[in-house]
Amino acid sequence: MKILLLGSNGQVGWELQRSLSVLGELIALQRDSQVHAADFSKPESLAATVRAIRPDVIVNAAAHTAVDRAESEPELAHLLNAASPAVLAREAAQSGALLVHYSTDYVFDGSGSTPRDETAATAPLSVYGRTKLEGEQAIAASGCRHLIFRTSWVYAARGGNFAKTMLRLAAEREQLKVIDDQIGAPTGADLLADVTAHAIRGVHQHPETAGLYHCVADGETSWYTYARFVFEQAQAAGVELRLREVLPIATREYPTPAVRPLNSRLDTTRLQANFGLHIPDWRVGVARMLAEILPH
Repeated sequence: MKILLLGSNGQVGWELQRSLSVLGELIALQRDSQVHAADFSKPESLAATVRAIRPDVIVNAAAHTAVDRAESEPELAHLLNAASPAVLAREAAQSGALLVHYSTDYVFDGSGSTPRDETAATAPLSVYGRTKLEGEQAIAASGCRHLIFRTSWVYAARGGNFAKTMLRLAAEREQLKVIDDQIGAPTGADLLADVTAHAIRGVHQHPETAGLYHCVADGETSWYTYARFVFEQAQAAGVELRLREVLPIATREYPTPAVRPLNSRLDTTRLQANFGLHIPDWRVGVARMLAEILPH
């Protein structure tokens, strides 16, 4: 099996380099790769790369993920999140390759308090959400074999993440205010990568399992409770924090250019049933990530 990985230097892409390497020949490209073009701002160059490499599987881990910045650069967000994935889907349909793509809970409006499954109605609130939904729709319309994973609140030990930001601020300030009315499940890039590798094998053995899936860690939390968990883990590890008080606030008290969904809960029943998976609680992955980044 020959696998083309695009966006290999991001948080998910970095973990995919590990998880996909056991499946076959892995060709991992990023935007500035020299031999083959992997620049998502130039969609047709991606087509040439796919034709040159002729992969059995295309895994797209590249995207415009700067949610607030997307509000002021919608054309670029569309190019990266919709137009380029559409080109990859067209090439996959023509060559018979399996296309793996990642999407987001931002395709929903975040109303209610129940987890959404794959059949729930979409209604994005932001440019980021709209362009990611357009990418999904283009892939489905192409007729290519595909796996689309909607996920949320992604983090990794490598690069920046919410926990690292909270720890930095907790070392500088005595009081922090953290949003308490957005609910979701922090999901590790390593979990996404492992599920991806497992699902690729599953689709090769059972082609009917291709399609759209929700993939997040189990359980739910708010950003406030997530932050409290991070601080508790840090203190248990002997990390000294200046922080004395953490206050919960509402989303309306912290306005941002892009509207965030309040309900980011995603139902993973279909994913677990079709691929025989057990999804661990979000605390398991976060605790493991913190054990990796906290000073020993």
